[in-house]
Amino acid sequence: MDLNFTPEEQAFREQIRGWVADNLPEDIRHKVHNALRLSKDDHQRWARILGKKGWHGWAWPKTFGGPGWNAVHRHLFEEECALAGAPRVIPFGPVMVAPVIMAFGSPEQQQRFLPGIMSGDVWWSQGYSEPGAGSDLASVKCRAERKGDYYIVNGQKTWTTLGQHGDWIFCLVRTSNEGKPQTGISFLLIDMKSPGVTVRPIITLDGEHEVNEVWFDNVEVPADQLVGEENKGWTYAKYLLAHERTNIADVNRGKRELERLKRIARAEGVYEDQRFRDQIALLEVDIVALEMMVLRVLSAEKTGKQSLDVAGLLKIRGSEIQQRYTELMMLAAGPCSLPFIHDAMEAGWQGDHVGAAHCAALAGTYFNMRKTTIYGGSSEVQKNIVANTVLGN
Repeated sequence: MDLNFTPEEQAFREQIRGWVADNLPEDIRHKVHNALRLSKDDHQRWARILGKKGWHGWAWPKTFGGPGWNAVHRHLFEEECALAGAPRVIPFGPVMVAPVIMAFGSPEQQQRFLPGIMSGDVWWSQGYSEPGAGSDLASVKCRAERKGDYYIVNGQKTWTTLGQHGDWIFCLVRTSNEGKPQTGISFLLIDMKSPGVTVRPIITLDGEHEVNEVWFDNVEVPADQLVGEENKGWTYAKYLLAHERTNIADVNRGKRELERLKRIARAEGVYEDQRFRDQIALLEVDIVALEMMVLRVLSAEKTGKQSLDVAGLLKIRGSEIQQRYTELMMLAAGPCSLPFIHDAMEAGWQGDHVGAAHCAALAGTYFNMRKTTIYGGSSEVQKNIVANTVLGN
């Protein structure tokens, strides 16, 4: 197994690095490197820049308008974007629903929805979790009843990330109560501007409006917005979740944030403290180990061997690493990391020019990252999946 990049792959990396350096807006780069608030406009500006190049769907095959890169090229693209300070692409459109539409959608659905995802013009949201159905998605109760050429949708979704910006939402809905819970779920695409759709904010511990409740009150959804077959949505959901869990691991962001941690430690005068340096070193070893795991998967794909089924394991380690680097940043900054005045942030002050700018966002990021071991399938659930994969039932 060769984990080294070939000369062609290194040349590809340099090409991506140069293009990102030339095209990433400086104000967005500054915000990302300093963990400052990104607006909807910031995210969509970058998405549209990628879209014009045909790279917003960087993992898409050529048959659907993507670049047709192999797994190694996709990894290098993601790494160079992260290290340069590009925003993490909002995954719900290009990374999550698009592959489902490609694999299971009708030709009409592919022609209708994929161009808007690639261009970055259409913002997608994910409608999976409900108050009684988080990691146990088979328990979804949001109901869709077929009435002629429409489905009538009633129910609630929760923890809908950035749903306040959403144009469309892909939803798991219950279309049957017969048999096992998994067999009565369907996959619907819903226009969020439809009458009866209500988005209500959930303000999180970091004071941000990142997640939402989404309510459906007799929402009419054309039947041609059903993906695949009725009651087969569980199959499509599992296909999508593999993409989500690998995406959550985000080893490239981990490498970027490791460098940010070192900058903060130097600025706060704790980088030379041996005990603190030990913690940074342990984190760096774990990030390298996570990267090696990713490269093993890429090596298997590149040589045509069976790819390792490690989506759950990547999610566990990646989410734990994200929590650890935010904790170490807080420890490095000490009391300076504690104040988080939401009203001041809302008024436009983010520490850019006053005092220790690198401390302004630390508390908010720390609180926000408490979620990573829960969403996308909690660590406890993922460990059970990994155990069953390795040891069998």
